[in-house]
Amino acid sequence: MLANIKYNPLIALVLLCAILMASCEKQQGIGADPYAGGRKIAPFAFVSKSTTPDIVVAGTVLNLQVRGLASLKDDFKLYVNEVEAELKSYTDTTIQFAVPLTASTGSVWITSKGETFFGPILKVGGKVSVDATFKIINGAAALQGERTATVYDLEKLPSGRFWLGGSFSNFEQKGTTALPIGGIVQLDANGAYLTTDVNFGKAALGAAKTIYSISRISEGNQVGKFIVAGSFNGYSNSRNNRLTLNNIARLNANGRLDTMVTTEIINPKPQEISKNADTIPTFNAGVDGPVRKAFVFGEQIYIVGNFQNFKRIYYPNSTYDEKVYDVTRMLQLVRVNEDGSMDSTFHYNKANRQSATAANGVILDAAMQTDGKLILAGSFTSFNGVTVNRLVRLNLDGSVDLSFKSGLGADGDINSIRYNENTNKFTLSGSFTRFNGKASSGIALLNADGSNVDSFNTEQITGGMATFAAQLNNGKIIVAGSFNKYGNYLRQGFMILEANGKLAVGYNNTGGFQGRIYDMMETAVGNDTQVILVGEISRFNSMFPKNVLRLIISN
Repeated sequence: MLANIKYNPLIALVLLCAILMASCEKQQGIGADPYAGGRKIAPFAFVSKSTTPDIVVAGTVLNLQVRGLASLKDDFKLYVNEVEAELKSYTDTTIQFAVPLTASTGSVWITSKGETFFGPILKVGGKVSVDATFKIINGAAALQGERTATVYDLEKLPSGRFWLGGSFSNFEQKGTTALPIGGIVQLDANGAYLTTDVNFGKAALGAAKTIYSISRISEGNQVGKFIVAGSFNGYSNSRNNRLTLNNIARLNANGRLDTMVTTEIINPKPQEISKNADTIPTFNAGVDGPVRKAFVFGEQIYIVGNFQNFKRIYYPNSTYDEKVYDVTRMLQLVRVNEDGSMDSTFHYNKANRQSATAANGVILDAAMQTDGKLILAGSFTSFNGVTVNRLVRLNLDGSVDLSFKSGLGADGDINSIRYNENTNKFTLSGSFTRFNGKASSGIALLNADGSNVDSFNTEQITGGMATFAAQLNNGKIIVAGSFNKYGNYLRQGFMILEANGKLAVGYNNTGGFQGRIYDMMETAVGNDTQVILVGEISRFNSMFPKNVLRLIISN
């Protein structure tokens, strides 16, 4: 009978798989547990999702509800935003601790045997807070296809409104692909986006489409108008034959380009009668590179940047569609009159018909004193052949002011400089470790003559560097950057110092800062101070301010 059974390969395959599966199950049943001996996850967790009260003062004793604290077997530490807190008492379900005197807003967490357990955000109250009444919600942003949305400058108007300038193409979600917001907006005193009385159109066009500097003209024939400067070759009108600007322009008070009609041009095709005249910018000045700052002094404009040449349209040889330029070699600086014509008494050598040699490096920032003297900061070590080491003050003719007592200068780059008219002092920030022989941690406070303020001494900055510093009218100093410690104190990118360089007690309660500040504006309100900060600000005090925010500082 067996001889009559035929071989079936399908049945054989099924039997073989069954045997193999049985073998595998047997091996798994007797094999060792690969995870045996591993550390068990502690059954601890925070129950409280917030604190009571919502905002606490440093030194306050708080209670939080937890679960399974006994499982940590008394081997744990509690931190408030990286600062260890003093434990008062605890049970399996509650923990009591004192908020550290140096703590700032951030997370509460517990560490035990290499494990970290995160709890609620603890908001530390103090003399500095983010102004919740400031009406900016979505802030500066970039439309699809655009890369940056930084705010570089702000200018306050007599009405209390202010203009912002930058590289953004969208603001408060008002920009569209058809009508982008070209780096300039108007806001009311409380930050509300405002188009009343202004129409910027598409604003800055071409090049980097960026406005780095806004200055209001406060006297003379052009009073009430604005000088905007940056990296652009057109304003509002994107037609190729209208892209004739060169990184600076004058705007009317309504935000439109200041223009006039001229018949001084050539028309090679007389039959095209419409091209017998042209609407041109009334302010005829430009440079061939980005402008970092433009200052208005009297009826003249100082243009500061990293350009090589000054350019001015020569209309008698120009047509409606093509412009011819007069070009003068002017390195990094030029001063012009109200019509845009170059002032040859500033930074200009009439013998060789060009500027002096200027800086041997990049100008990163600039400030102007009330007497019209410019102070330049950056990565250079000489100016017009004079050793100056990254900081120089110029006389009104553009020559180096040798009476400025900056001495040895900085041993590293200076990223920002700010001048406070009330205190008559300069604040510097950068990558330097010494200024004029005095040890520094990238921050310096100078007298008006350029000398160090003897009473100002900094702690060591670690984890990064200071990229912005500015003194308030009360003498305190706002510092921002990429650092995470100041001396032994945790300060995540933002701090307020006393005029002597010490951390200001009660003014450093805010949490982490991420980004970079480029400018600030201070306004006194009763006994308090409002400070608007602009830049590339992605995070501050557990908030996401979209590059613009306002602080309230109690005095």
